[in-house]
Amino acid sequence: MWTALVCGAVVFPGLFYGFRTVLQWRFPSWREADVVFVSESLLSITHASLATASGALIVTSCSDVMTDSHWLADGFVLFGASYMAFDIYAMYLSHYHKQRVKGHGGDHSIHTVRSFLLRHTMLVLHHAALLLVFMPVSLFLRRGLGDFFIGCFFLTEFSTPFLSFGMILIQLGLDNSVLHKVNGVVVLLCFFTCRILLFPFMYWTYGRQLGIPLHRVAAHLPLHCNLGNLVVLSPQIYWFILLLKKAKRLYLRQKTRRADMDEPKTD
Repeated sequence: MWTALVCGAVVFPGLFYGFRTVLQWRFPSWREADVVFVSESLLSITHASLATASGALIVTSCSDVMTDSHWLADGFVLFGASYMAFDIYAMYLSHYHKQRVKGHGGDHSIHTVRSFLLRHTMLVLHHAALLLVFMPVSLFLRRGLGDFFIGCFFLTEFSTPFLSFGMILIQLGLDNSVLHKVNGVVVLLCFFTCRILLFPFMYWTYGRQLGIPLHRVAAHLPLHCNLGNLVVLSPQIYWFILLLKKAKRLYLRQKTRRADMDEPKTD
């Protein structure tokens, strides 16, 4: 079982440094901050794609949502744990190089670490919670039950490749392109579907198997299950609101830009 953890510890750092090497060769004019940022985004796309594929395999393989099992449920938890740990370092490295570009820091110091944690608090907490809470619960506390739901949680990563792809498009100067706009719409749809609607779907699936109406499922579950789902759902709603606000800002900016272009010029 622990082979998956070792594999992840080799694969993800290897991919990250491989991406850096290729990008440095392909874009010699890029600053180190740009190379590290895009490398971290590509690594995120890779992990999220693997997580989504694993989740789809698990969900479609489990007809009984409680007792059916799939080897990927535990296997990918361990494999992905290496990514979560390494991605914290990759995000810090990206932050460090961005700070150097801005002239705010030149070395790895407590101040740099502190500014990184303040700027990326939610993401660091998300990764830490997956490592310190989700992984132990998945591996040791659920007694081999509920692989279907583990697969559903993997499916929440479906929106991540589009989020990271959007950031790469911005890095390439394509933030005003049609592709970026279409990708933005896809991000909102995927995020809402796979990170918010997924939770009522899990409750509905559980209730359907037991013959319980959706509105009564929560009352049939232990309190810690409902609280756990609420803790996971809350940041997803927060991030979705941020995405909606960002989309609104971009729409208004584009609308203002078009209005300025259509305004007749007078001498």
